[in-house]
Amino acid sequence: MSLVPVNEPVVNPRAPFYRRLPVVSHFQKSVGLQRGMLVAGLILTAIFLLTACFAPLLAPYGYSQLSDADGNFPTQEAPGGKHLLGTTVGGYDVLSRVIWGAQTALFVIVVAVLMSVVIGVILGLVSGYIGGWLDRILVVIADAVYAFPSLLVAIVMAIVISGGQSSLIGGIFAAGTAITLVFIPQYFRVIRAETVRLKAEPFVESAKVVGASNTRIMTRHIYKNATRSLPLIFTLNASEAILILAGLGFLGFGIEPSSAAEWGYDLNKALADTTSGIWWTGLFPGVAIVLTVMGLTLVGESINDLNDPRLRGRKAAGATGGPDSSTAAQAAISADVRGI
Repeated sequence: MSLVPVNEPVVNPRAPFYRRLPVVSHFQKSVGLQRGMLVAGLILTAIFLLTACFAPLLAPYGYSQLSDADGNFPTQEAPGGKHLLGTTVGGYDVLSRVIWGAQTALFVIVVAVLMSVVIGVILGLVSGYIGGWLDRILVVIADAVYAFPSLLVAIVMAIVISGGQSSLIGGIFAAGTAITLVFIPQYFRVIRAETVRLKAEPFVESAKVVGASNTRIMTRHIYKNATRSLPLIFTLNASEAILILAGLGFLGFGIEPSSAAEWGYDLNKALADTTSGIWWTGLFPGVAIVLTVMGLTLVGESINDLNDPRLRGRKAAGATGGPDSSTAAQAAISADVRGI
């Protein structure tokens, strides 16, 4: 009988490939309120992704467009007419800026999270498996970076890389690199802890006996088992990346408005409008940030709950009701422990 850690989901290896995908497998295990939270998060995340991917088709104007065939856009115009969400003090169309801002946020998420995943996973595998003085040095560095506030680290990196503001490519690279430095310690600590645990397992000892190299053991045997929690960390970090990007833009260290649309920058410019009763320039970028972060967070938290059989069993029991609820919960936990 093989024991399965309670923080890892059990997936039937005979199930079709699409049923074993992280989100799909978690959806099948969810019930009641937990499924509702997961579905709501998936819907909000899907809206964000579709808006970002099809921004050129959805946006009525360009992110820096100030005029059309009828002339210049009016400034601070209320929602309605040609400008469904109104215009800003600079004459930008608010709806277009919100839509194009989703694309900028997606670009930064992809750059930041992918870079941090690659670097953090590699460092975590090497540090946890080799150990010794290299492990101690990397742990100290990771703890030192992790001790600083994430936004403060991102601000310093943005200033160092781009001087505060830059073009679209430069701004995305600067913001992505700044956020990457914040996220690397998280991936490093998770992967290192799993690697330290896994390198003492019998299958690793067996690989050493048959003469497998350290590189092969790390890449073929430890890697797949140590990275099972990455989908959860990815979703939570994606939402945090949006907040950090918005914070950089709000503080004036983001991307120039003539190079790309960015929600945090638009919120910064909308501060002066609030005292004049102009609410639409700040409301809609703020709502976009809240809904996007909420969607990604709901997905991440739902995956986290469904990865724990104890939480999943309690939710299943609550959804079933009746005198046999506790028995059903115990059966769910026992099934995960037996690995069936």
